[in-house]
Amino acid sequence: MLNHKFNNYLLALFFLLPAFSSAQQQWMVFFKDKQRQDFNPYTYFDAKAIERRQRAGIPVEDVTDWPVNENYVNQVSPMVDEVIISSRWLNAVAVEASDAQVAAVKMLPFVLNIEWIEPAAMPVASYNYYDTTLDAGRMQVLKGQLMSLGVNDWRRAGYNGKGLRIAILDVGFDRADQVPAFDHIRNEKRLIATRDFTSRKYSENVYYGNGHGTEVWSCIAGKIGDLQIGLATGAEFLLAKTEKNSEKYSEELYWLAAAEWADKNGADIINSSLGYTAKRYFSWQMDGKTTFVTRAANIAARKGMLVVNAAGNEGTDKWHFIGAPADADSVLSVGGIDPATGYHTSFSSYGPTADKRMKPNVSAYGHVVAAAPAGLTSTQGTSFASPLVAGFAACAWQSNRSLTNMQLFREIEKSGSLYPYFDYAHGYGVPQAGYFVEAKPAATVPTFKVAESGDSLTIVIDKPLVAAGKVNPGFGKSFAEPTGPVPVANSEYLYYNIMDAGGVLRSYYVVAVTRPNALTLNKSDYQPGDTLNVHYAGYSISLKL
Repeated sequence: MLNHKFNNYLLALFFLLPAFSSAQQQWMVFFKDKQRQDFNPYTYFDAKAIERRQRAGIPVEDVTDWPVNENYVNQVSPMVDEVIISSRWLNAVAVEASDAQVAAVKMLPFVLNIEWIEPAAMPVASYNYYDTTLDAGRMQVLKGQLMSLGVNDWRRAGYNGKGLRIAILDVGFDRADQVPAFDHIRNEKRLIATRDFTSRKYSENVYYGNGHGTEVWSCIAGKIGDLQIGLATGAEFLLAKTEKNSEKYSEELYWLAAAEWADKNGADIINSSLGYTAKRYFSWQMDGKTTFVTRAANIAARKGMLVVNAAGNEGTDKWHFIGAPADADSVLSVGGIDPATGYHTSFSSYGPTADKRMKPNVSAYGHVVAAAPAGLTSTQGTSFASPLVAGFAACAWQSNRSLTNMQLFREIEKSGSLYPYFDYAHGYGVPQAGYFVEAKPAATVPTFKVAESGDSLTIVIDKPLVAAGKVNPGFGKSFAEPTGPVPVANSEYLYYNIMDAGGVLRSYYVVAVTRPNALTLNKSDYQPGDTLNVHYAGYSISLKL
């Protein structure tokens, strides 16, 4: 789905074979082998793609870079109705064919196996523009979405993503070629390439349909005069349209094709404000390895690209959890916070993954001001938290180009406002620019203490506490807001969780720090071997219970 609160779920992909029918369906045909032949990586890849591989210490080429054997494709093509895409990463082609046609293809000696692609259509929801008046409230949000990520620190240090190339995979970039927020990018010729993967002819026109991608792009690099919307205003861009209305093929195929294109064209970062959930998957399939798009995202990461993906907007829905490819271990998944409170916004999807890994990894504003064809607009969704972090990542990588993509991934986590504390609503919190630009990190100062007496543990801080808001989504619970007056800064909340011996959270809580009180827990309420983790105002501790 578009990870945008106003849009519906989009498509995903089952790897289950359907009952036999004569209807035409979509299939992925995997080949047994391929040959290097005359492949030359130095002419096939953009120079920046070669540089990325060299910086990452990965081979300039490997077998997954070689093109699919054309002889195999030529033999399969007349046996099916259509070849939809060809994937060098998976050594496969996606085809439209009947059961009888597929049975014949399966008999070819070079075919390894065939997987079915769910063909059901799902229209993309209509897109809504909002009041474009930039009043005081919207201006506060606009400033906050960048201030929370340390925009002033980046400016003082001179980092704006220059030299980084970012690919945006999205539903469309309606009239983005005319929106003033991107004039600086067009004028400096930093829009490198565009591609519509939903077009059978692979058109370069991506400026139609839904404006979701226009807003996403603006949250990475938008700028109108001196008014900055995103952090990476100096970066280069690749724009890929991978979704369309009433699409009968899985958009995951287009995501894969676009990711391979981004790799070839030298992308350092992929932003994907897309996700695939309940319309085709079960929550147990969000295990970081099952879904088609998750597999593609993991390969993209192995190519040295940092993949940043929205966590999803299912926090208040029955699905509740993150979708694919946000479930991938190698994808930096971004949850949303509410600027009015400073903590998790209700619609932002929860972790953990089905195999109990922490997600999301970090968080950013899920309510933003963005540039749309009609002007600046207020909108919401983790669709916009993700590009804010993608812009942050470009600045962070510019500050230290020696980092590999996965080293950068971990450094962004460590820069989180809650680190080393985490939970399944916020991850490690909001990334902080100071972590990357300060010559010497400020010393951690204790901001609370824990007094132990018999069965009781009492958390005592200078600003005592009110009742806790409980977050326990592992058991299907929804987020409960802290009671009492709601402070805005994260430092005005105390966070704590209960973690089992395997590192999985049993539950986690947020407590507003507003009036005299103290928080007392009973050790007997928890399991032997559990750990209590507490965070307040930049200070964290862990205690065995």
